[in-house]
Amino acid sequence: MAKGVWIVAEQRDGAFRKVSFEIASAARKLADELGDEVSAMVLGSGIEGIAAELGKYGVDKVYVADDPAFEKYTTDAYVQAVTKAVKENDPAILLLAASVEGKDLSSRLVGSLATGMASDCTDLRIEGGKLIALRPMYAGKAFAEVEVDGSPQMASLRPNVFPVVESAKAGEVVKFDPALDAAALKTKIVDVQKDASGRVELTEAMVIVSGGRGMKGPEGYQILEALADLLGAAVGASRAAVDAGWRPQTDQVGQTGKVVSPNLYVACGISGAIQHLAGMSSSKYIVAINKDEEAPIFAKADYGIVDDLFKIVPELTAEVKKIL
Repeated sequence: MAKGVWIVAEQRDGAFRKVSFEIASAARKLADELGDEVSAMVLGSGIEGIAAELGKYGVDKVYVADDPAFEKYTTDAYVQAVTKAVKENDPAILLLAASVEGKDLSSRLVGSLATGMASDCTDLRIEGGKLIALRPMYAGKAFAEVEVDGSPQMASLRPNVFPVVESAKAGEVVKFDPALDAAALKTKIVDVQKDASGRVELTEAMVIVSGGRGMKGPEGYQILEALADLLGAAVGASRAAVDAGWRPQTDQVGQTGKVVSPNLYVACGISGAIQHLAGMSSSKYIVAINKDEEAPIFAKADYGIVDDLFKIVPELTAEVKKIL
């Protein structure tokens, strides 16, 4: 009989990503309702030493697959390992992050485990012993309550939505042999090109300063970068700005870009098309700066400034500098 709540924790360069602590905390809450344990699966190379850290966030057991094949994420290797661990241990619930890596991995796991999944969830609860997931639909215009008919019940959790809660458990480290079939590994990482800006990744950022068509060109983003540097923020962009070649696609926020949930989202020169709102509407506070008082973004904003962003943003930056 399926039992237990499992998560797949993400690490990068030997350190857990914040979203791993978020899904561990969410798993702990569910497990407490079920009177069950939380187990985590961690894959990587030379990462056994960090595994027990998950115990701080409510994980009872940490299954570690430490192998050079997992040094960099590849779908083939990770799917093989997680599938083997899940089939051997038969958890009732399996949670992953709705991150770039998590979205890729979870979609393949659904096939290999022959189950279903609720994706990009913003809330979870137990009802009648089953997992009920809440997820936005139709560009955030509606929410669906989803119950997965399959085992394990899978869900991917939107980053920066679920709180990190410390709940000390054993964090017992269990070595797991994935018994990889080398012949089944069709891909390998040839080269990794990292963002040289040093800024936090968009989906994990607590503050995002974003610009749209109103930036007038790539040079306009210099004032946003100055503000972002002071706030320790990431810099985002609307699809219009990305399509114009002003910012890389990795900066795009929206339905066809990245979905973000920061504490603070500063939208500069962004009109607020529904596709963009779908990617940032779950932000805790939204500040809009736009000289068009009829811009749709103001209907969603907590604070709005109707003025020229090229005047307001430098003034805002100066005031932040004084405070800091």
